[in-house]
Amino acid sequence: MISPRDPLDVTLELAARARFEIVDLRTRFSSEHVDAFASYPRCLYWSAHTTAGFLDRSLVVRLGPGRVSTYLETLRRIFPEGAGYAHDRLERRRDLDAAQRAVEPRNGDSHLAFIAGGLRPCVTHPNRADEPVCFVDLDGVNEGRPRRRQTRVIGFHREVVAAQTRLRVPLSGHPIDSINLKDPTLGLSEELAEFVAKADVGKGRLHIALGHGERDAALTINEFETLLMKYDLAAVLRNPFRFMAEETRQALANPRAVPGKALGYARYDLVRVLNTGLSTLGLRGSLLERILAATLAVPAARVFRVRRSISLLIAETDDGRPAPVEGVYQSPILIQWRRAARDVRELDVTLYRLE
Repeated sequence: MISPRDPLDVTLELAARARFEIVDLRTRFSSEHVDAFASYPRCLYWSAHTTAGFLDRSLVVRLGPGRVSTYLETLRRIFPEGAGYAHDRLERRRDLDAAQRAVEPRNGDSHLAFIAGGLRPCVTHPNRADEPVCFVDLDGVNEGRPRRRQTRVIGFHREVVAAQTRLRVPLSGHPIDSINLKDPTLGLSEELAEFVAKADVGKGRLHIALGHGERDAALTINEFETLLMKYDLAAVLRNPFRFMAEETRQALANPRAVPGKALGYARYDLVRVLNTGLSTLGLRGSLLERILAATLAVPAARVFRVRRSISLLIAETDDGRPAPVEGVYQSPILIQWRRAARDVRELDVTLYRLE
């Protein structure tokens, strides 16, 4: 029997209606759920996926509800479907067997949009009926088949700091790099698991942030697939518009392959998107030429919503021990686009108990 003071944990399953979809998750609550969560002032929302997650509340507030779709449409134009992503070359994927290659979605664009757009699998919100919780699906339909999406909602009254620690992540020496924090050779995942287990937290949130002095780096949670991380993401960090430009070049090189109207769009898409959609990403400028020049000159960190922190849901596992809850393909990942001053980066870790 759950006490009214205990966190309330509910699992929801969604059926996607389109490949790209924005859902206010609260609208999918049953009347029973609405009543059950009514007494909780805050909620934690969690997604099990790497191409479907939540927009950060601060970003939604800054954009305003009417501009969220514009923001996501901009990401879609920067990462067009089928723009030659290494992740989509299934014949090169050593992580897949023949049966998996037959059903694996070609969704490199969705992974990159998730990372660049600052989507998160774990967020917290005030529990307000008039405040949307934006669940964004970037790959909801594969070859005409809707995908099932699993989420959890945890109602709670407050967060209390239960424990804190610091992690040191060794670097490879490459200026542009991505590091899987679950890599067993680093030992960080085991260190975190032990840290959480000692704190004895039934329901919680693990907040991992770059140390105060860390620069030119970010944290995300996604699939650490080699081609995606070492080729596609590296290409984006070098040139944020690499794949958008590639699609435009292909259209211009093969004008007979696309209708005349679409070809006209291809010629002007880059400037048009920069002029309209990228203002939502924090870029400003008056002349199109100035916007183009300034945008291509800045690093991905200023173009995209890459973040300095991530959160993981903490809950009891089947053996009764608390541990980070992760989807099958989810990994916490450290990204850097410029060499660090030292051969390690520091992460500050705070474990919150949900009460």
